Amino acid sequence: MPPDGVVIKYAVIDEVRTFQDSSRSKLLIMQLMQLDDGKREVRVGYYIIGKLPKMKGKWVWGQYAAFIPLPVFRRLINMATRRGWFAPRTRQAKRPLGALQ
Repeated sequence: MPPDGVVIKYAVIDEVRTFQDSSRSKLLIMQLMQLDDGKREVRVGYYIIGKLPKMKGKWVWGQYAAFIPLPVFRRLINMATRRGWFAPRTRQAKRPLGALQ
């Protein structure tokens, strides 16, 4: 529950991911989110292979801020740019969620 009690609903509408160069057990992710008010935001996170008994050996969402080497971050940005995340949107260019580009 957020501190102010306002729950924000969102959908992940696209995602780019890459392994961290130094570790095949850390998958870095950047997600394009569509908020319930129509705004778009980007979430950055990661999955790691769990180490605690309950999740040992399974992919789990990282619970801390992601530390990302600059070359890997550039790779994520380039992938998102190629998918058109940062292109200006116009009223005419709006497509329904899930539509092919």
